[in-house]
Amino acid sequence: MRARCLELVDKSVAAMIAAIEIYNKPDFKYREETFSVLSVNSWELLIKAYWLKQNSNKIKSLYVYEKITKKDGTKGKQERIKITRSGNPFTHSLEHLGSQLLSQGLLNEAAWQNILAVIEIRDNAVHFYNKSYLFSRRLQEVGSASVKNYVSAIKDWFDEDLTEFNFFLMPLSFVAPPSSVDGIVLSKEEANLVKYIDAADSANDPKERYSVAVNINVTFSRSKVKDALQVQLSGDPGATPITLTEEQIRQKYRLTYDELVNECKKRYSDFKLDKKFFATKKALEADLKYAKMRFLDPGNPKSSKKWFYSEAILHKLDEGYCKRKI
Repeated sequence: MRARCLELVDKSVAAMIAAIEIYNKPDFKYREETFSVLSVNSWELLIKAYWLKQNSNKIKSLYVYEKITKKDGTKGKQERIKITRSGNPFTHSLEHLGSQLLSQGLLNEAAWQNILAVIEIRDNAVHFYNKSYLFSRRLQEVGSASVKNYVSAIKDWFDEDLTEFNFFLMPLSFVAPPSSVDGIVLSKEEANLVKYIDAADSANDPKERYSVAVNINVTFSRSKVKDALQVQLSGDPGATPITLTEEQIRQKYRLTYDELVNECKKRYSDFKLDKKFFATKKALEADLKYAKMRFLDPGNPKSSKKWFYSEAILHKLDEGYCKRKI
């Protein structure tokens, strides 16, 4: 027979998987709120499982006891198990057991602060509502840390390896980007929530095994895999901004002007350095997909500039020139 604590671990993992699956759905209007509810449930089950493990799997160690009320209305010395409305034993809350484990040195401080932050998000969602993109972003930072901490805790406490599962939250860049954002207006309640999370995150080190929150960065690389996600650079000021590193820029815009001309001479049978080429090149230079003006010394804004071109410009030039037959 499987031990009670391990049965709770199984339930806990199922709850966390459900939280992640809901969050990663392409279009789910109650994404953050549902994730916070299920992830808190998952953490409560895991912490209760660990509490049972520390207390020889005695189920009564989870029960809340209360003084028996005597006939005269006073509290006696004897205690009994507190009962819920349905008549079941009342168990200790996540906050109580978590604080006990923390005081005993069995729960990491950053992990505990993260759990409290998720609880606060859950409470704010259940008892009120959240609506802003900033809330969504902060939830992802806290939620990603929560998933990271969960994987570490279940390994430390029960030696469970969760590598068979996809325990990660998709970046908001893919699952829920706003079509346009003129400004972010927070309600008083949301502002208080963000302030609370920021305070908890002030001494956070995301490089440690346990974190209060983590930053999510999206990077792109060239891929020949046919199912790879396609992205497009844009000069539209209303587009969602993406920052490329200097190395990524060099990889994206590989060709100098001379290299572009040499490629064209080899590629096209009717290529000439004439008005047609220079006019076409100038027009394409206005599109970040094809060209980018860069400082020769990226760290010096006073250095000279030079055009660099992506290989995509050749596919565009194919429309106006005859490719050589191989």
